[in-house]
Amino acid sequence: MRAAFVDVLVEEPSMEAALRLLLPKMLEGVPFEVYPFRCKDDLLAKLPDRLRGYSKWLKETARIVVVVVDRDDDDCVELTKRLEKMAQQAGLTSRTARGQGSYQVVNRLAIEELEAWFFGDWFAVRAAYPRVASTVPAKAKYRDPDAVSGGTWEAFERLLQTAGYFAGGLRKIEAARAVAEHMVPSRNASASFCALRRALQDLAEGSGEGGGSREAPAPIR
Repeated sequence: MRAAFVDVLVEEPSMEAALRLLLPKMLEGVPFEVYPFRCKDDLLAKLPDRLRGYSKWLKETARIVVVVVDRDDDDCVELTKRLEKMAQQAGLTSRTARGQGSYQVVNRLAIEELEAWFFGDWFAVRAAYPRVASTVPAKAKYRDPDAVSGGTWEAFERLLQTAGYFAGGLRKIEAARAVAEHMVPSRNASASFCALRRALQDLAEGSGEGGGSREAPAPIR
C-alpha cells in the first residue's frame, strides 16, 4: 500500500537540508516532512516519547522513517537494535521486524556520516564544486564511501579546501544543500544511502509489505 505521508526524523540540520532536496526524488509525490533534532544524543533521548506519540494517532498508511542518524563510533548492530527496541516498546512495527505484515517505522543509518553519501555521488559534488578533483572515487581510501577512514566529514572538508573551497571550515548545511541539489539517487555508491533509497521507493510504490522475507538491518560496515 502506497504511503499516505512520511515523516523523517533526523539528528541534525545538515541532514535535514540534504533530505529536503533528496526526498522528492525518491518518494515520487508522497507528502513528507523532516524533523531535525539538535544532535544524535538529543534524537535518541527524545525518540521513545516521539514514537509513543505517533502510536496514538498514526494512520494505517502513514510511515515514519526513523532514524537517519550517523553511526559515528557506535556499533551498527547495537545501534540498530536500540532503534528497533524503541519502536517495539512504542507499539509500532518496524520494516525489519514486520514478518508478513505491514509496518510503520523504517530505521536507517548513515554510515559513517552524511558526507559518505556525498562521496557516493562524486558527480554531484563536482557539479556543486567544479574545482574538486574528478579522480577522488578511484582512490583506494575513497572507493567505499561508507568506509572512509579518519572521519568522513573531515575528509570531505580537506578535499574541498584543497580545491579552494571553505578555507575557513566546511559550512555543512550550505554544502549539504549544494551537493544534494545535484544528486541522482540511482547512481549513489554508498550502501547506506542505497538502503534508504530502496526503503523510500517501497513506500512510494506500495511494495515491500507482506509476502516477503524479513530484511536485514541497515547496512553493516
